[in-house]
Amino acid sequence: MPSKHSRKDPDISRRTFLRNTASACGLAAASGIWGYLAYSDKPVRRSSERIYSFRDFRIGDSPSHPSMVIVHGKDARAMAEAALKSLGGIQRFISSGDRVIIKPNVGWDRQPEQAANTNPELVGAVVSLCRAAGAEEVWVTDVSINDPYRSFARSGIEEAVLKAGGRIRFTTENDFVLTDLKGQVLRVWPVSRFYHEADKVINMPVVKHHSLSKCTISMKNWYGVLGGRRNRLHQDINTSIADLASAIRPTLTVVDATRVLVRNGPTGGNLSDVSLENTVVAGLDEIALDSYCLRFLNIQASEVPYLLIGEERGLGAVDWTSLDYRELKV
Repeated sequence: MPSKHSRKDPDISRRTFLRNTASACGLAAASGIWGYLAYSDKPVRRSSERIYSFRDFRIGDSPSHPSMVIVHGKDARAMAEAALKSLGGIQRFISSGDRVIIKPNVGWDRQPEQAANTNPELVGAVVSLCRAAGAEEVWVTDVSINDPYRSFARSGIEEAVLKAGGRIRFTTENDFVLTDLKGQVLRVWPVSRFYHEADKVINMPVVKHHSLSKCTISMKNWYGVLGGRRNRLHQDINTSIADLASAIRPTLTVVDATRVLVRNGPTGGNLSDVSLENTVVAGLDEIALDSYCLRFLNIQASEVPYLLIGEERGLGAVDWTSLDYRELKV
């Protein structure tokens, strides 16, 4: 009895063979294209999916208040309160019933003393101020690089926020929506949906060295709103940072320079890389705030191209001394 393994396939003609081969090649090519679309790390715009745009969260300038306040001291809460009071009070920025997002840097599974994340005491103080102003909800969120649950817990930020009456919003893969950033590099990109549900936004970066952009302060902190493969943006990091700062115009920025990571940023880890500067800088002009804070990293503004790009776009002033500013100690 003949074995099934010795079965002979029927003969086919040369024309049939060529036709079948062409069909197989076409199917393989189509599969390759769809595979690229499915697995490419470049955001793909789907025609049926809504494309969002950022609203402008800024408030108007006030001729009776400074645009920038520099506060020195050792009590983060007292410094935050003094900075906001000098700027006109928290009521200038937050109204009763507002839904507020606070965006600290919570990118890393690090302890507060390592200065890789924003000082939790400072974050908690700003949450308390917003609640006192009548904010209906205060959300604190970031798209962490390390595990977000560990990053928020180990940084001390989760505990500080909950104690102050705020809420942590962890961004899952289902919480990103396509958003048109209208930038030169950053166009349609997945962004945390929470920013499209807020009335006010407060940026709360920490001052750190950064191995690629030289520093990460206010403008660079906006990387934490993005999903997708953010490391792709490092190919043109200065334009990407300027695009983000152009797209997201916050209500207020409060910079943490209490502990500064002066080397081996942005992750840090070694306490010898941390400098105690005991300073908080707050205001409306992110370029000016970042320019002032370069002193803690021994960097000149001319060494940070994204600041110059931002100034060319009209986002702010590199020469922070040209602003109406106030400096005080508490």
